[in-house]
Amino acid sequence: MAEENETPEPTEKSESEAGAEQGGGEQPTGKEQPAGAEEPAGAEQPEGVQEGQAPEEVSKDARMWAMLCHLLAIFTWFVGPLIVWLIKKDVDPFINSQGKEALNFQITLGIGYVAFTIVFCLVFLIPVVWVVGLIFCIMGTVKANKGIAYRYPVSIRFIK
Repeated sequence: MAEENETPEPTEKSESEAGAEQGGGEQPTGKEQPAGAEEPAGAEQPEGVQEGQAPEEVSKDARMWAMLCHLLAIFTWFVGPLIVWLIKKDVDPFINSQGKEALNFQITLGIGYVAFTIVFCLVFLIPVVWVVGLIFCIMGTVKANKGIAYRYPVSIRFIK
């Protein structure tokens, strides 16, 4: 049996390719993206650093200092990354970007810790306030039953 060599069928050309062949339309920019594809919001890379930059393009020393920015945050919160970033930010763009990234994340965590603490305290205080209110209501009930006027110790006098 003889094998038949199939030639690939010509594919349809996009409007920009067809327009470019006819001398019109947009010129290729080198950053071609599929139709309808957009860069995700906030996906910009810091100046001098490309996402997925090959490790051999970043010096071993820069990688070590950038790693320390992230590692020190575990033990020193934002202080370690801040010190490394302030000292080494002008040495290499990779250290600069990773130092800023570590600092921003630690600041975000700090905000989260504060917000969680406030919410937790408020949620935790709801049952405490309810119990205190219950106790004062019982005290008022007992005093009123004995014919003694009772004033709640913690009360804003809206109605005078």
